[in-house]
Amino acid sequence: MPTPPTPPLLYLDRRDVESLLPMEEAIERMAAAFGALARGDAVQPLRSALWAGDRRGLLGTMPAHLDLPGGERLTGAKVVSVFPGNHAAGLETHLGFVLLFEAERGLPLAVVDAAAITAIRTAAVSGLATRLLARADAADLAILGSGVQARTHLAALCAVRPVARVRVWSRDPESARRFAAAASAEHGIAVEAVASAEATVAGADLVVTATAARQPVLEGAWLAPGAHVNAVGSCTPDARELDGAAVARARLFVDSRESALAEAGDLLLAIAEGAVGEDHIQGELADLVIGRQAGRGGEDEITLFESLGLGIEDLAAAHHVYVQALALEMGTPLER
Repeated sequence: MPTPPTPPLLYLDRRDVESLLPMEEAIERMAAAFGALARGDAVQPLRSALWAGDRRGLLGTMPAHLDLPGGERLTGAKVVSVFPGNHAAGLETHLGFVLLFEAERGLPLAVVDAAAITAIRTAAVSGLATRLLARADAADLAILGSGVQARTHLAALCAVRPVARVRVWSRDPESARRFAAAASAEHGIAVEAVASAEATVAGADLVVTATAARQPVLEGAWLAPGAHVNAVGSCTPDARELDGAAVARARLFVDSRESALAEAGDLLLAIAEGAVGEDHIQGELADLVIGRQAGRGGEDEITLFESLGLGIEDLAAAHHVYVQALALEMGTPLER
């Protein structure tokens, strides 16, 4: 039997990722990945985290295996540092690489910029959740936070809902104003910087929390009937963006039940307060993708997607970028 050809090994930087992974395509890649997870065609262990000595940041490792519908089998991991204080120095908070391998012989395929992958795939998963959970006519978007994830989430939600109005709040008012000006020009819709989180959320039917907050920035009492919330900023057990009332008022879906019960401060702190129990989780995003479970139960129901991020998301995104780069002769070839 002839030896199969050795696939190219590529380095794919931020510009490669951003040009080869448009948001609409990223959402479809995430749908395929979660469909594979639902069918048992993926292996998704819990991620591990190693804190820096002074606890200013951590190094996270997110391994995964994914069998894609076309027959391709992938394995790999994202290795990423998370340093929230990087904002002050003009750096990304998430820095690292997605390491992509083919699963038959373990051959490395790509080293991919993790900051760009994370920025796009996280928002794409929220876009997928919004497509499955938000009201079809939801058009009033509130964003708490004004960083990278605010920017990509605006693109993702515009891709799945007829967004006509956007309000943004940040603990740094000048950052919110800069975001509003840039986003208005990019998307051609009214984006308003608002002075308080409560005023930002008032009446909104789409809400995104994308902050580095450790204490709640969103209260349940502020949420309008029928709102859908994507909570993406908190990823450790002792930090939260939502208060217990916000979690309790909502029909809650997660990307991974195991991850949520180990890492989601929004949920775990609400449980500790007695606001909800573990059974408050209605299901996983994968259940919604394949129709195994119904999502929204009525027009006035509040829905919540708690996003922690999974390795399968990184593999699916990195693989798409790799395939496109080969076809278009992009990326930097590396020696094996």
